Amino acid sequence: MQAMDHVIAQRLTTSVPLIGQISHYIIAAGGKRLRPALLLMVSNALGNNHAHKHLLAAVVELIHTATLLHDDVVDESTMRRGRPTANESFGNPASVLVGDFLHTRSFQMMVEAGNMRILQVLSDATNIIAEGEVQQLINTHDASLDEAGYLHVIRSKTAKLFEASTQIAAILAKASPEVESACATFGQALGTAFQIIDDVLDYDGDAHEMGKNLGDDLREGKCTLPLIIAMQRASAEEAQIVRQAIEQGSTDQLHSILQIVKNTGALDATRQAAHDEAMRAIAALELLPSNPFTQAMEELASQLLLRRT
Repeated sequence: MQAMDHVIAQRLTTSVPLIGQISHYIIAAGGKRLRPALLLMVSNALGNNHAHKHLLAAVVELIHTATLLHDDVVDESTMRRGRPTANESFGNPASVLVGDFLHTRSFQMMVEAGNMRILQVLSDATNIIAEGEVQQLINTHDASLDEAGYLHVIRSKTAKLFEASTQIAAILAKASPEVESACATFGQALGTAFQIIDDVLDYDGDAHEMGKNLGDDLREGKCTLPLIIAMQRASAEEAQIVRQAIEQGSTDQLHSILQIVKNTGALDATRQAAHDEAMRAIAALELLPSNPFTQAMEELASQLLLRRT
């Protein structure tokens, strides 16, 4: 991971000071670095010491960082990772344009790997992520969204980069088609579980621990799985309170909605959905060699269900 951070620091060099300032601001905020960590874990699990693995780990982190910059502008977010978002500190135009820079810089870097399949996987992934973001925008304030529609969005906008990270690690290691497919499945399932838990925490988390405001999803009019399940199980009157809050993007009834979500068992049901995805991820590891790196990936999938941030 230190080698990857070194690559990122090198590639953020630019003659435009504002680009470097904003790029370093959001990257220095930390974060889980899950996507590049997964790429490196899969690489090591498959015995791959290819020089390009750190380059590609940096690529997926830059793609992710670019999406964060754009997401915060679209969502009008003011806090991320416990401090003001880049758009709050530098303004929307600068955040959007620097996000564009990170995207284009990542494509310059991925070409260096000299592998058309890797380039195809990553370019396809970035396109699907963009589609998922637009679909989520379309779904905003739509209280009729069902579980299938919800899963389609999170597998596009969140899980796809997890999937691409693990798949390109397998491609770089020249793994068999079966192992490559298993690695991709692991990434997709883990990414899906990660986002489902993230959506749970918006109604069952601690704002200080998470570094963002409780109820942000509701304020943005996002109909996530806890709300979908709550509306299915609640009384007609309670379901109407939730529906109205989604349609209006209002947190005025947040306390009541938190109680509805908890009392209907929606949080437990949503955590179970995340558990099922984590188990699917663990099952995919059966095709990989048994070693400390594979064991770490299995532990990660298990511990993911306990995350609070």
